[in-house]
Amino acid sequence: MFKDFIERVGIMNCILLLVVVSIIIVSETLFLSGRKLDAIFIAFWAPTILGFMNYLKYKK
Repeated sequence: MFKDFIERVGIMNCILLLVVVSIIIVSETLFLSGRKLDAIFIAFWAPTILGFMNYLKYKK
């Protein structure tokens, strides 16, 4: 199941998706611990990385 997904999406995109998920988890952890401004700053990284992935995908 995961092997088919990795072959279809690509290894680099899978790595970047894992990075995005980890960024969201870190942001939620910071927000719940009371560091709200830091959490908001880090939360903006996830859509930036996803947008960069789309840009590279359609650049070809």
